[in-house]
Amino acid sequence: MKTPVVTAKVRLPSFGRADVCPEIPADLYRERLSKAMQRLRAKKIDTLLVYADREHCANLMYLTGFDPRFEEALLLLSADGRRKLLVGNECLSYLPDAKALDLEVELFQEFSLMGQPRTTSRPLLDILRDFGVAREQRVGCAGWKYFEGALITGGEAALDVPAYLADTLRELVGDHKRVVNATAVFMDVQEGLRVTNEPAQIAQFEYAAGVTSEGVLKVLQHLRPGVAEHALEKYLESCGLPLSCHRMISFGEKAQRGLASPSARRARLGDAFTIGFGVQGALNCRAGVIARGVRDLPELIREFYPRFAANYFHVVATWYESIRVGVEAGSVVRAVERTRDRGLFHFAVNPGHYLHLDEWVHSPFTLGSKVMLRSGMMLQMDIIPVSLGPFCYSNAEDGVVLADKALREKLAHEFPAMWQRMQRRRQFMSEKLGVGLHESVLPVSNTPAWLPPYALDLDTVLTKA
Repeated sequence: MKTPVVTAKVRLPSFGRADVCPEIPADLYRERLSKAMQRLRAKKIDTLLVYADREHCANLMYLTGFDPRFEEALLLLSADGRRKLLVGNECLSYLPDAKALDLEVELFQEFSLMGQPRTTSRPLLDILRDFGVAREQRVGCAGWKYFEGALITGGEAALDVPAYLADTLRELVGDHKRVVNATAVFMDVQEGLRVTNEPAQIAQFEYAAGVTSEGVLKVLQHLRPGVAEHALEKYLESCGLPLSCHRMISFGEKAQRGLASPSARRARLGDAFTIGFGVQGALNCRAGVIARGVRDLPELIREFYPRFAANYFHVVATWYESIRVGVEAGSVVRAVERTRDRGLFHFAVNPGHYLHLDEWVHSPFTLGSKVMLRSGMMLQMDIIPVSLGPFCYSNAEDGVVLADKALREKLAHEFPAMWQRMQRRRQFMSEKLGVGLHESVLPVSNTPAWLPPYALDLDTVLTKA
């Protein structure tokens, strides 16, 4: 399949980022808590429990700004407006502003690490009973996943919280069917509270995207034959932002294990490579080959890889040019499928997804999806090609936010420097890469759709002809 993609000499400009990470104000957290309570009342849920651990803390952090460390935590929300946060020993000194959020805090020591004291907290059964969980109540549990297909039995009664918590709740209400999975309140593919973002949250995520994209760029700038994977990890600087996933750097055959952490493996000329770096609110990846051009490629991929990379970039450009406020996500999938050369690669996962504090909230990008893309959605261009020929790799993951006219005006007014960075990124994509964006698409990465096919020549990139 002929693809209108060429290589061109393009210097990636420096777009900059904010000096400090923007903060989420307390009144926005209060607004989110109120919205969550409105949702549980609409769903006829008497009590909502939001469970969190170190890896699965995004829903709790969205509501309170609190991400438990070393321990688990549990937020109790009552339909009548009461709020209680349960934490373990070590998180007592790492709490959100409980007064500002109108939160009661109670120590529950079974959230603590094993071997630590457990002599000053009440049993979970008593805590939940005193909060109001009782027979005939309908109780919702929000973890990090809800189940829509036929692979898990139980319907809405299928929970993703620990068994001891589910068992205690079912004992108190007297009917296991009245304890339901309520994670969709936050993560539903169409109406989840975390699917759309406020200006302050967008600003925070744009800062995070600057951190991750610049980190990946630094690794590429220091990539050379002979360097060890772990020697490059130091360039993935998080600037104090918590990681959303482990750092990923791999060379050669190891790159087929895309999620692998850096090792002592050293780069060789002609190796495939992959780099991934995520913090709360952003993730960026790049993959390709450690070479200066076609002449450095192994014989096995010398004819295949240039076609593979070019069609991949064409698919990426099609995704960017198809997204906008007001289109169905399924139409984006159809567009990229029409662009993909089916003899070169298939997609490892969905072509794109929602982005938030956790790297993957949900994805509307499925064939036939009727989900309408809306203003405030953070989207990740996460198209991972799996070669149908000899192994080779290409990847260019970056994020964007969708914004209608009203949101664009708010962003320009409240965060003018960020707004200018977004406009410069749009201009770069259009004028230098040939990728035209709808006015509602605002790039947040400092490497927007920038993809050098050969990592030892970063000024030669793929562009639309």
